[in-house]
Amino acid sequence: MTDTTIDESRIGRTPLVELDVDVPATVCAKVEWFNLYTADHGGGSIKSRIAREMLDGAEESGELTPDRTVIEPTSGNTGSEIARLATARGYDVEIVMPDNASGGKIEAVRDAGAEIHFVDADKGYDAVIERCEELVASDPEGYYRPNQYENPDNPGAHERTTAPEIWEQTDGDVTHFVAGAGTGGTVTGTGRGLHARGDVTVVGFEPANPLHAIDGLKYLRTGEHYHPETYDESVLDEKLYIDTGDAYDRARALRERYLDENPEVVDTGQYDRETVAEHLRVEDQFVVGTSSGAGVRAAERLHETVGLAADDVVVIVLCDRGDKYADIPLWEGYLGDDGET
Repeated sequence: MTDTTIDESRIGRTPLVELDVDVPATVCAKVEWFNLYTADHGGGSIKSRIAREMLDGAEESGELTPDRTVIEPTSGNTGSEIARLATARGYDVEIVMPDNASGGKIEAVRDAGAEIHFVDADKGYDAVIERCEELVASDPEGYYRPNQYENPDNPGAHERTTAPEIWEQTDGDVTHFVAGAGTGGTVTGTGRGLHARGDVTVVGFEPANPLHAIDGLKYLRTGEHYHPETYDESVLDEKLYIDTGDAYDRARALRERYLDENPEVVDTGQYDRETVAEHLRVEDQFVVGTSSGAGVRAAERLHETVGLAADDVVVIVLCDRGDKYADIPLWEGYLGDDGET
């Protein structure tokens, strides 16, 4: 059934929390599941921002009209957010995704009323993109593809929203911004916006190995892998490479650290403290996604490689909440497997 309850005003102005990370600097995190935080299967994600802005841009330009079907390739989060927003706006939606995507992400797409085209994950993520291109080529007038990998509204969304939020929530004290690269939109757009505001070191990270399990990130280090146009590496001041095992370890370390308390809330964003406290946890646990654990490890690696000072303020991104991953090794056995909030 099409979801008609999406409140797009609940995208952006997400909370900022301080995390206990073993570095001298203060480490803060944007809690991005507060985008559409009441949605089932873990709330929204960092991709809620780009889904809204890509759809807005397409409607304003006239590229997206009511008779066209929205289609997008995705590892999960962009697909669920496009499905939620586009179906709520009245469009038919088709999502192309690997068949090993987490159950929470698959169910979020299904619940929105979108059709899913699965691609054998063993063929690699580039095969997901290729399948989407085949479908669009079969009916170019019938489909509209937002194309998160080339659409300037992807990094533009972060330059216009994420960057100014971080600057304001840290009172301009942010010294380092750290984010992973899937489409590269988050680190590119936020990095541009922060560079324009002050002396901020922008740090991107990618998976260390081609066969990785850090959801949402792409291995781009070697080989002939598709390089998104939305990933402008000239914005980066530093680049790091993170192992899957380290990403999982750091995500689980956050759960252990905050077993009995929540992280300190630096700024509640558009919410009150009671709402933030209620939705930071799931099944009374502080659980985050795989890329969030990678972000913590990247902050540690940054200190190991270039050094961080006590007065530095590092901001990372908690892209999504852990109940999207109840059925994969990260949180299998820690959470129920139905993906519900």
